[in-house]
Amino acid sequence: MTTKQVTAPRRPVAMMSVGHAAVDFYQGAVPALVPFLVAERHYGYAAASGIVLAATLLSSLVQPLFGSLTDRWTMPWLIPVSTLCAGLGIALSGLGDSYGPTCVAVALAGAGVAAYHPESARLARVASGGSHVAMGWYSLGGNIGFALAPAAVGPLLSAGSLSASPWLAVPAVAGVLLTAPVIRRLASRSAVARAAARPGRDNWPEFLRLTAVIVCRSVVFVGLSAFIAVYAEQRVGGGAAAGTAALFVLFAGGAVGTVLGGRLASRWGRVRTVRIAYAATVPAVAGLVLVPGPALYVFAALTATALYVPFSLHITLGQDLLPNRMGTASGVTLGLAVSVGGIATPAIGALADTTGLRTALLPLVALCVVAWLVARTLTEPGEGARHPSEKGAGQAASSVPQP
Repeated sequence: MTTKQVTAPRRPVAMMSVGHAAVDFYQGAVPALVPFLVAERHYGYAAASGIVLAATLLSSLVQPLFGSLTDRWTMPWLIPVSTLCAGLGIALSGLGDSYGPTCVAVALAGAGVAAYHPESARLARVASGGSHVAMGWYSLGGNIGFALAPAAVGPLLSAGSLSASPWLAVPAVAGVLLTAPVIRRLASRSAVARAAARPGRDNWPEFLRLTAVIVCRSVVFVGLSAFIAVYAEQRVGGGAAAGTAALFVLFAGGAVGTVLGGRLASRWGRVRTVRIAYAATVPAVAGLVLVPGPALYVFAALTATALYVPFSLHITLGQDLLPNRMGTASGVTLGLAVSVGGIATPAIGALADTTGLRTALLPLVALCVVAWLVARTLTEPGEGARHPSEKGAGQAASSVPQP
């Protein structure tokens, strides 16, 4: 790779990463709200997990629609609009005392997040020039947004209660203002590239196996992010500060894993990196759930790192496997990866209400085993019977050195 190829995409990738941070802040804000809803409104585990479900169910349902739309048309305007919708939903979620309007508000935020990811991931691939490391930095933006959410939500709501939630719209407005110029330029480049591209066959069987891995990962991560704050308060003590710290460690560890994933994939290949990462999740999640005391924070960091090493690799693998439906692939691998786990969260909450939170979290270890076993069936698109998709999914990918 030449120096020009390495340095050219830095600014647009950085700006796309900033936008990704702005919108994923609102995914991290939902679980960060849960302890305050429990404390101020006296919700049980099931009711609290219903809030997470409201944020993720609508997102999961509309995600394929937005992916299909961006497969047919270039829709750069969807990126700022969806970001503002996400911010508005979270801003409204703390107002009033009724459970129904709170669910509607977080559902609006979830819909905004769903609309953002397919088009954003496609433009990020254009900006990255096909580089695994560059896509890792783009994904890192989302992890940073996740990590900043509890750090911002916790102190803000501790000082001003849930009525201070309108201030949480600030990241959305800032993200839109900062990224709008770059989005316009990338949209023009994307339109030219789309007109010139000759995509190949879609490999649906392989993509469905990848999706199964992503669903398992999503249930594990969203389940942990919904309850780790409350779990840390129980296991470590220290009140809300212990819970906020655990949530921050979980999300910050994801940032480390995302950057590490792109670099490992450049050295070892995407699929090998994915397999190793999911193998590592099994002992990490088991330790988080079972080991008592402050060691919870260590295992939370290890869990997040292992779960996020394959995160950006899912995106490029999905895009290469579905070159004719890159919006759909991006929506599933990036947006659905986070949102679908919320569907299972109420089941975890209901089980926790009857058996205790520790017992309810144990099935997540089994899901890590399933994800690892399915990941072992995946193959690198460049191996064996190579799909023409590598040519159509972005000619810039040819500049990436293959492991």
